[in-house]
Amino acid sequence: MPYLTSASEIRSLVAEYTKLSILWIDTEIAEYKSRNPRLSLIQVLDDPKDLSGERTFVLDVLDLPDVAFEFIDKIMVNSNIEKVFHNASFDVRFLGGKKAKNITCTLEMAKKIPSYALPLPNYQLKTLATELCHFKNIDKQEQSSDWGKRPLTEEQIEYAYLDCIYLAQVHLRLIELNKEINPEPETENLTSLNARYAQIEQQWKLLDSEFAHLQERIKKAMLAQNLSESSYFKLNSYERTTVKVLFTQLARLAHTQNIDLDFPITLTQKLQKDLGENLEQLSVDIEKTTAWRLTPKNQESDQNSDE
Repeated sequence: MPYLTSASEIRSLVAEYTKLSILWIDTEIAEYKSRNPRLSLIQVLDDPKDLSGERTFVLDVLDLPDVAFEFIDKIMVNSNIEKVFHNASFDVRFLGGKKAKNITCTLEMAKKIPSYALPLPNYQLKTLATELCHFKNIDKQEQSSDWGKRPLTEEQIEYAYLDCIYLAQVHLRLIELNKEINPEPETENLTSLNARYAQIEQQWKLLDSEFAHLQERIKKAMLAQNLSESSYFKLNSYERTTVKVLFTQLARLAHTQNIDLDFPITLTQKLQKDLGENLEQLSVDIEKTTAWRLTPKNQESDQNSDE
C-alpha cells in the first residue's frame, strides 16, 4: 500500500495511469461536514486481482491542490479511462464534478439488480463486500476519523487502501451477477423461464393481494386511532386540486386575449370519433409505435370463456 506524499512521485504515477483503461478509486475528505470540505486522499487501484494492497496507491493531496487538479485533468476528464467508485456522486464532487467522464458507480449497479438476486438490507460498500465477496470483519471505524490531521495514523492508511480492494472485488462480482441474471436473449431457455414464471405467479398474486389489504387495514386503523405514525408507516394527508374548463371557453379566451396556446394536443379515440370527417381539415402528426405485452395464455382463455 504505497503512501505517496511527494508531488513528483504522484505526478509520475498519474502519468502511468493515463495509459490504463480502468481504475478503481476512492477518496477521503477532510472537514466534510463543514462548509469548506477539502480533498485529503485519493486512493487508486489499478489491478483488481491484487488483494495484498501492493497495487493500491494512497495519494496524499491535502496540501497539494495543483497535483489534485492534475489528477482531475489527466484522469477524471479522460473519457478513455473508466473510473469505478462506490457512491460516485460523492467522490466526483471533489474530482472534477460534471467535467468527469466515463464514471461507473457500484452503488447504482447494485440498485439495478433485482432484490431477489441481491437480497440485502442496504447497498453500503461494507454490506456488498461482506455478502457478495465474503470479506470478514470489515472495520469502518476510521471512516469518520480526522482526515485533515497530519500525520495520518497507520489505521487510517490501512482503512484507505482496503476500501479500494473491497470496491474492485464488489465491482467484478456485480458484473458477474448481472451476466448471470441477464444472459443474452438469443440464448435464453424459454421453457425454464416459463416454468419458473408459472411457479411464482400464484404466490405473487396471493402476496400482492395480502399486501394491498394490509395497507388498507393499517391506514384505516391509524385514522381510527388518530395516529400519524406506526412502527413502520407514516400517515400523511394531502389535498389534490384539479382545475377543469370547457375547451370552447379556453379557445374563446385565447382568441379575445391574444394568448398563445399553439401547442399540440393528443386526440383520444373519442375525440377522433367526435370530429369525424372534420379531422381531415386538421394538420395532424401521426406517430406509430410498436409495443409488446406478455399475456399468459390462461388469461386469454379466461377472457374467451367470459365472452
